[in-house]
Amino acid sequence: MNKFILFVFFTTIGLAGCSPASTALTEVSSAQPLTADPSATAEPSPTLEPSETHEPPPPSEEDVLFAVIGDYGQAGRHEFLVAEMIDSWDVDFIVTTGDNNYQDGEAATIDDNIGQYYHRYIGNYKGEYNRGSETNRFFPSLGNHDWVAEGAEPYLDYFTLPGNERYYDFVWESIHFFILDSDTNEPDGVGLSSDQAEWLHQSMADSEEAWQVVVMHHPPYSSGLHGSTDWMQWPFKDWGADLVLSGHDHLYERLEVDGLLYLTVGLSGHAALYDFTNILPESQFRYNENWGALRVTVNPEFMLFELVTVDGVVIDSVELAAQPVQQ
Repeated sequence: MNKFILFVFFTTIGLAGCSPASTALTEVSSAQPLTADPSATAEPSPTLEPSETHEPPPPSEEDVLFAVIGDYGQAGRHEFLVAEMIDSWDVDFIVTTGDNNYQDGEAATIDDNIGQYYHRYIGNYKGEYNRGSETNRFFPSLGNHDWVAEGAEPYLDYFTLPGNERYYDFVWESIHFFILDSDTNEPDGVGLSSDQAEWLHQSMADSEEAWQVVVMHHPPYSSGLHGSTDWMQWPFKDWGADLVLSGHDHLYERLEVDGLLYLTVGLSGHAALYDFTNILPESQFRYNENWGALRVTVNPEFMLFELVTVDGVVIDSVELAAQPVQQ
């Protein structure tokens, strides 16, 4: 199956390549080119004219709409603007790629850094910012800053999550999520031979949903400041994954590695955005000029990923289309 990649900004470029056997990957549009100067500092983009903003299409009854945020948990204007934008989308739930509570994962800061902005999505919410959700609609992953606190106890006490709460899975309509703990503090390990990896392999083998999405903090592949995380380079595609989401580097990057889509979403609140320091050959699109979140629309036939900045601009848009199973 072929894919067609279309960039739209100052120029239009068409590229062809190979897509995963189970999905067709289409880049719908990109409102910014690849970062021209990887060493450039990350400054917020200027205010854009209303004609350049994009309203989300109204979801159909079959569509699921969710947001992905990462490296967001630093109370202040940037996190506020991202949360306000997500509220306007009326999402079904939120998934995070970690670093939920800067700087040290403390109990004293966790409600200000998370509940202040996202309490209405959190099940069993016991913080001070109004009411939570009747059912949990907030699914975080552990980041290295969450692990600064001994045993990541403030995080584990604050959320009510499935399984052991450090890594877990959940199903929402046609999507099966596998939330991993990629930090080396994880008691069950982070390497390919770890108990956590064995759990993921078996859980994905048992999954019957249309989509399998893996979420973690440390990116297996990244062109950013921290770079690639070799201990998390598991055979996700062979195990059945359609997508891998991560954070840690405070930027957005889209990569395709061995036919699998990897998205780094780490620009949802922390004041410092990162430079691109070592561009990987698998990198297809990079952005680090403003804060934002990933808006995802899903049904059994397709997944649409849109990186949207706090000024409402769709920076990158990619669609995964399910393909009929070969008999």
